[in-house]
Amino acid sequence: MSAPAAPAGISTKRPLVVVAGNPNTGKTTLFNRLTGTDHKVANYPGVTVERHSATFGLSDGRVVDVVDVPGAYSLSARSREEELAIQAIGGIAPSPRPDLVVLVADATQLSRNLYMVLQVLELGVPVVVAMNMADLLAERGQTLAVEKLRRELGVPVVMTAASRGRGLEELRRQIEATLADPDAARPGSRWIPDDPALLADIAAVAPVLPPDWTRGDPARARAIALWALLSLDELDELEAVPDAVRDAVARRRAAAAAAGRAIDADVIRGRYAWIDARMESFLPAPAEARTPAQARSSRTERIDAVLLHPVAGFAIFLLVMGIVFQSLFSWAEPGIHAIESLFSYLAGISRAWLPAGLAQEFVEGGLISGVGSVVVFLPQILLLFFFIGLMEDSGYMARVAFLMDRIMRAMGLHGRAFVPMLSGYACAVPAILATRTMERQRDRTLTMMVIPLMTCSARLPVYTLIIATLFPPSHVFGLVPVQGLLMVAMYVFSTLTALVAATVLSRTLFKAPAVPLILEMPPYRLPHWPSVLRMMWQRTRSFLEGAGTVILACTVALWLLLSFPRNAAANEGFEAQRASIRAQSIEPAERDARLASIDSEEKSARLRGSYGARLGHALEPAIEPLGFDWKIGVGLIGAFAAREVFVSTMGVVYGAEAENGATSPTLREKIKAETRADGRPVYTPLVGLSLMIFFALACQCMSTLAAVRRETRSWAWPVFLFAYMSALAWITSFVVYQAGRWIGFA
Repeated sequence: MSAPAAPAGISTKRPLVVVAGNPNTGKTTLFNRLTGTDHKVANYPGVTVERHSATFGLSDGRVVDVVDVPGAYSLSARSREEELAIQAIGGIAPSPRPDLVVLVADATQLSRNLYMVLQVLELGVPVVVAMNMADLLAERGQTLAVEKLRRELGVPVVMTAASRGRGLEELRRQIEATLADPDAARPGSRWIPDDPALLADIAAVAPVLPPDWTRGDPARARAIALWALLSLDELDELEAVPDAVRDAVARRRAAAAAAGRAIDADVIRGRYAWIDARMESFLPAPAEARTPAQARSSRTERIDAVLLHPVAGFAIFLLVMGIVFQSLFSWAEPGIHAIESLFSYLAGISRAWLPAGLAQEFVEGGLISGVGSVVVFLPQILLLFFFIGLMEDSGYMARVAFLMDRIMRAMGLHGRAFVPMLSGYACAVPAILATRTMERQRDRTLTMMVIPLMTCSARLPVYTLIIATLFPPSHVFGLVPVQGLLMVAMYVFSTLTALVAATVLSRTLFKAPAVPLILEMPPYRLPHWPSVLRMMWQRTRSFLEGAGTVILACTVALWLLLSFPRNAAANEGFEAQRASIRAQSIEPAERDARLASIDSEEKSARLRGSYGARLGHALEPAIEPLGFDWKIGVGLIGAFAAREVFVSTMGVVYGAEAENGATSPTLREKIKAETRADGRPVYTPLVGLSLMIFFALACQCMSTLAAVRRETRSWAWPVFLFAYMSALAWITSFVVYQAGRWIGFA
């Protein structure tokens, strides 16, 4: 948010505030509430991991920069993303030194959250603790002894309920006061190890730490030495650790193991002993009377007994997804019809205002028809993101991940991988970025290789077009709608294929021992509607920006490919035919019909001789065994830019053949009426099934390949991903189509 100009004498240097904390503490909600929704996304210095940053104004006119750090349960780090947490919080290069760290803690999980608080205090940075979810704590009948906690920690503590906007003004005031006097919030270590063996471990590591890490502070050197002893081993993926530090840690860990000691256990036990000794004074036990929150907790356990059941839980998940995807047809139809009507109206305006010719063809066939064919699916994409937001905010999505852990582990994947795989239902790009929460590079790369097999929202327009066009709205056994059943089947098919691919890859290219799943189950709660609506708006804006930029550019390029070259001699021939008909004495209706027929013949001839048709014909021998013709080939070429561009491409292809001056039939009607030279329909249910399977398996998304390249920092993995998915798509579609023909499904 904006702030007034700084008064005279006030420094214009922007203070840097870092917001950190455990996952599921409401950290992101507090960040958004604190700074407003106008945040921006950038990369951490020197790496490709994204961060959220924003600003807010102080009462003295200064502007504060705020950075959201990736959530972590502690500062112990094994992955690159976890390394970012200690770099950002501790001000270790390449991260700038923060002026203040706002630690967001869950007041209902005080003991676990205080562990990270102790670690941050040991670094000697100014800290303000935001004890979030104070409302839930009150519902449990408990009261946090805030003053006692402040005295023991030695830093300001503010009670907040970010989801309800409570405590934020007090937090702002405390941030401003701490920035003015940072020493008041820099108490140093609260727990100091006293075990001689552990002190010897620290003494061996601290001297080899880089001077810019320790800044000449013995307490900070001790804290970072403890971090190194708990984080570094042969399997970690940390990049900024000097070899001398690694060697010192390896020697001390080997010596400890030989002596029967576990350094990790010694440190963790020591910190939790400090916490446990004070927990009763921080958070007295609630009264014996049963509180409403306890009753809800009991209900949560009963619900989990059903939703986490290995059989009933999975069946309920399939039922929920079936309801969701059937609603995409029934609830979205009015919105789809309204958008189709709008673009038909715009096409009519273009014909009325623009003279017949190249400009009018470009506006109607290239811009309106192409972009409209994609934007028409916006209601369904909005509904999909709405349901995903409900499942995430209510806590159900975490249950699905836990439910799938057994299956994932059997497939050689970490159970946590199913969370980004579920995100892949929306879009593969953010799902690939979500793999950063997994500790091992092996698990991250393997998950990236199968995420694009999940049915993302970009495939939804293709599935919807094919199902609505080639499969009438009938019912199986008079109960189950065919269209909804097919949509669910495509999602189940893609999920099963991804799991099978993970099984094969984990036993070949990615052999490694499995690691256990540690997943916190958030309580069931009502969705935070502003967060759900914000997510829907962000996804909608992204989709519309794609429709207005990438998809528009691809549509224009495809229209040019389908409209050129122009054959002057052929044009003169068709014009001569029109002149001949106009000169004849025939009824106006018959004359208009003949002229329309000539227009259609001219457009068809131009299309057959276009550059796009040549590309499609060149591709046709490779895709004909799958049941595809050259027009579908043109669509497949366009879909490499983005899968949904296939729909706009087909809109351009068939829009180019619409009768000039007549009401253009919808794309569905044109596809359904398309026939081959011998009169057989081009599109049959078997061809539609083959095409959907091809789109389910092929990696036709340049953005996905670019994201994999960025995350793996190698061209080898995106090339491998494209190659194996393309081969899998062709072979599977070939088997389905040819087997269907052999059985008799023409």
